[in-house]
Amino acid sequence: MKSAIGEGMTRKDHADVSNQLYANYAIGKDIAAMKAVVGEEALSSDDLLYLEFLGKFEKNFLTQGPYENRTIADSLDVCWQLLRTFPREMLKRIPHNILQEFYPRDGGKHLQQTATTAE
Repeated sequence: MKSAIGEGMTRKDHADVSNQLYANYAIGKDIAAMKAVVGEEALSSDDLLYLEFLGKFEKNFLTQGPYENRTIADSLDVCWQLLRTFPREMLKRIPHNILQEFYPRDGGKHLQQTATTAE
């Protein structure tokens, strides 16, 4: 499957976003299990971010509606909205240049507008 993602196939951020989502989801699941044992009061602020991400990921990404027809680009944009739960410094699986392009709050729309006005 790795040969079918990335620049030229989907989008250059696809593999990095996928890896970061998987890692953060796994950490979130571990923290949710830990919360059941120690309680929410014992969790750190980072732990709480992972729990917030876990809830948003399951609600906004995994449970895509039966009539929702998201493109891969749309799905990646949703993923970036979810990853913005975390400060840039916590997104260690995504290279700096990809973060620079896709992390900004406007979702990189400034890049699309620049490309459109340059034509």
